[in-house]
Amino acid sequence: MNKVTHNIYISSMILIVVLVTGYLSYVGFSFYQLPIEERFYHDQYDWFKPSGVLGHGLGIVGTFLITFGVVIYIARKQYGFLERYIRIKYLLEFHIFLCTLGPIMILFHTSFKFGGIVSIAFWSMVAVVASGVIGRFIYIQIPRNIQGQELGLDQLKNMQHELVKEIQNLSNFTNHELNEVLEEGKTYKIRAAKPHLKKKNIPKENAAKILKVLKNENKLNGRIKRLNQMQKLFKYWHVAHKPFALIMLVIVVVHVIVTLILGYKWIF
Repeated sequence: MNKVTHNIYISSMILIVVLVTGYLSYVGFSFYQLPIEERFYHDQYDWFKPSGVLGHGLGIVGTFLITFGVVIYIARKQYGFLERYIRIKYLLEFHIFLCTLGPIMILFHTSFKFGGIVSIAFWSMVAVVASGVIGRFIYIQIPRNIQGQELGLDQLKNMQHELVKEIQNLSNFTNHELNEVLEEGKTYKIRAAKPHLKKKNIPKENAAKILKVLKNENKLNGRIKRLNQMQKLFKYWHVAHKPFALIMLVIVVVHVIVTLILGYKWIF
């Protein structure tokens, strides 16, 4: 997936979330803005209430989206499902999309009324979504290869060595001059290396390549510095994300069983 396709992929998912949220807010505004005790008298009460055609349907579809999003991501991450066809990075983004859209639908399913055990499930869901956003930020800070697999410190050091070697091949720097250029690159002022390139009469084409490699080496340095910190944060993140997800799952299962026992079977 190239950059343009990836941007379209991300934009499409964001657009779907915005459109669904906007549509549900628009069609149900007259119902949702009423005090709870007055909703019974609304013309479309049987449509929007949690056990209504739309309300119940939103709960079912929302739950399905969350379940599917979690299952397919775990299957890919733990068991290599669809490994040949989709990178884990893109599947993670799809997982986040489904686990954002699903909770929004469930929110409208509750008609913004939640108490008792359902409120625990709701706030657990909010915690899962919030921690998921934070987890995504941490995830993208950890260097990975093109397949999305996490890179270790030794691999990053090897990559850094290859970049330095490439600069050496494109120039005729002495070791001292090369170290000077690399140090200036670390200051995030890549242009500061230009005088060295000009002084050594390096061709413009090679100079442009060297500056590009310096920029990549600079980024790699930053990632090496952040690697240990981000790996630790990612471990702590699981401590928050997984328990809330488990709590939500257990309560949702109980909720579904209770509704079936009470005879709420949607359109069936």
